Amino acid sequence: MYNNPYMPNAYNPQATLDRINNQMNELDKIRQQVQQQTIQPQTPTNLTQNFQIAPTNREVIKYAGSIDEVQRDMVIGDTPYFSKDMSVVWIKNTKGDIKTYELTEIVPKDEKDLQIEMLQAQIDELKKGMVANEWNNTNANTAEVSTNTTGNDEPIRTTTKENKSTSLSRVSTSKKR
Repeated sequence: MYNNPYMPNAYNPQATLDRINNQMNELDKIRQQVQQQTIQPQTPTNLTQNFQIAPTNREVIKYAGSIDEVQRDMVIGDTPYFSKDMSVVWIKNTKGDIKTYELTEIVPKDEKDLQIEMLQAQIDELKKGMVANEWNNTNANTAEVSTNTTGNDEPIRTTTKENKSTSLSRVSTSKKR
């Protein structure tokens, strides 16, 4: 109780006076340090400042309406420009050279789609074969133009008869046990 700093110490006034003097000395030291810091400028530090000329947030995709817009734009690297409908892509490099590419969508196909395409290709081949056969079956022999003007210039036609069987024979393939 006697050493408690918050209780008035009536029995030891000298101790209280010493404590107050110590606190005043500490405050004086702090005031002198603050005054010295404001009066004496701090030693200058080397100031380094970095300037960034190229932007860091490069856009991944740029859109352009025409090649004229691509030509007007300045680029810092190979930059792709897509048309609004995503059918054309222009790639511009730092020299200003522009390459143009046409884009087509690749649709993944399942087994049924592949089978349909294969069958359509076979149908197209058969149609082509039938057209070629029609030209070959006419057997129209045209006479060549000769130097003799008294000859017959009409084409000579001969009909051909093909022997094709119209019936199919069926062979049983059953096995005996």
